[in-house]
Amino acid sequence: MRSEDEELIAIVENNSCAVDAIQYMTGCTFGKGNFFFRDYGKHVYTLALRPLGRGVRVSLKGTMFEKEDRDERIAQILSIDENELFDIRDVTIELPSHARIHESVPCSRCGEPVMETRIKEKDGKGYCIPCFNEKS
Repeated sequence: MRSEDEELIAIVENNSCAVDAIQYMTGCTFGKGNFFFRDYGKHVYTLALRPLGRGVRVSLKGTMFEKEDRDERIAQILSIDENELFDIRDVTIELPSHARIHESVPCSRCGEPVMETRIKEKDGKGYCIPCFNEKS
């Protein structure tokens, strides 16, 4: 199933190239607001349907790390049974909120438009995060 809007959501727990495959296969994207990144550094991928939150959680087992050599590891991954490679289980999750469109406001320093929810205030002025964090 490819997501046309927000009926399918994907939650990924790493920023590896595998995440590109999740986006491609599911149609979930940041732009649609149905793709969520949690920076846990784990090869875990959860796909769920709105409105009930029923879905599947796929997590990589440690088996793929037995081989040091990249080519040997690829061969191992391609030959192993998926039940040895992944833990796959049905889940019901608390769904993230639907996407919201926020206004953009100019940064007081660089002038670039910034989503209003990301503005940092200092001395009564609003700044984008990079400008706010710069040393004056």
